[in-house]
Amino acid sequence: MQVSLENTANLERRLTVSLPADRLEGAVGNRLREIARTANIKGFRKGKVPTKVIEQRFGQQVRSEAWGDLVRESLGEALRQQNLQVAGTPEVKPEQEGEGGEIRYTATFEVVPDFGDIDASKLEIVRTTAAIEESDIDNMIETLRQQRRTWEPVERAAAAGDLVQVETSATTADGRVPAEGAERGATVVGSNVLYPEIEQRLVGMKPGDEVEVDVTFPENWRNPDLAGKAAKVALKAVKVSAPKLPEVDEAFIKSFGIKGGKLEVFRKEVRANLERELKGNLMQRLRAEVASKLVAAYADVELPPRLVEAEARKMAAAAQQDARQKGHANATFEAGQFKDVAHKRVAAALLVGEVARQNKLQLDNKRLTETMQLIASTYEDPAQVIELYRNDANLMSGLRNRVMEEQVIDWIAERAKATETSVSFTELMRPVA
Repeated sequence: MQVSLENTANLERRLTVSLPADRLEGAVGNRLREIARTANIKGFRKGKVPTKVIEQRFGQQVRSEAWGDLVRESLGEALRQQNLQVAGTPEVKPEQEGEGGEIRYTATFEVVPDFGDIDASKLEIVRTTAAIEESDIDNMIETLRQQRRTWEPVERAAAAGDLVQVETSATTADGRVPAEGAERGATVVGSNVLYPEIEQRLVGMKPGDEVEVDVTFPENWRNPDLAGKAAKVALKAVKVSAPKLPEVDEAFIKSFGIKGGKLEVFRKEVRANLERELKGNLMQRLRAEVASKLVAAYADVELPPRLVEAEARKMAAAAQQDARQKGHANATFEAGQFKDVAHKRVAAALLVGEVARQNKLQLDNKRLTETMQLIASTYEDPAQVIELYRNDANLMSGLRNRVMEEQVIDWIAERAKATETSVSFTELMRPVA
């Protein structure tokens, strides 16, 4: 194998790799012979299919697979030979055959920048801690009661927490929405499912009451006929229902899979679930803290521009999909809107990877198994989930990457100058603005 290397930009390299033709032909021949021994083709006995038939039927696919395998194998060998740390996925292009049918291809890629020796002990981080209290368990049980509530119709005026069935129509300078009739829906007062000014007006309304509300809808309102317009909204309360919460009795507890229906067992299970949430959220906070301090410490290091651009495009596509799922079909996002965040994400990922490489950190298989079991425990059939992970290469690869990243974050945090700040579980779980 012959390899030549070019520096095409500060962090971009191009490898040209040349291989003897017999490496590909040998791999193709071996694979075709394997197929010939096991192929079931109508009109031929197993193992007796002529080579020409096998070549016609499977040759193109086998050659393509063999080419891909040969490129992956030889490119990895060439990168190790040149001591290159690749950032992102190389762009591989086949070149014209050389003398004697020699196979040639080029691989263009960006490399990890030189961060120098990364000294975790110089970082100053804030480590958040929290604990599950009995009151947190009480709050979660109350939440579960709310989720299992039923509704009883009442004739009194609606109050916060009531379910109100409504009919609405809006009149703007451009006409009526809808053109005829009314839109029907329901909301729990205080949940902000409806536009806030409309929902607030429901308080005090009895079944059959009608009012009009002046509203100016925002530009990004989900109904394009009302977006950015002033409207007079006709609002009718059709039905008012009060919530009825279930008692925390044996039947309620058994509905969550607690066979004996014992309260102490139920509370223990709730605590275990909250502990899982706590652990995950603390790791998220630690990951964000360590990443931000690492990125700040190496802010002057140039990053691979194509890698940053690819991350920004991926973030824009994700935002676009999320907006469409929420009903904002007209929302548009450009990669440039996410460039700063993408830059930080790429920097953090490269730095974490470099810490692992420089310190020869290896994946802890015990931690990998524990994490997989923890994920599986949140499902009805944990064994089925574990089997799914073990049989899906992509799922398993993602899990390995996650666990390895968490290992590196913990490794850095143990060596950094850390100060602790304690918060309540409720505060910890509150979304960061």
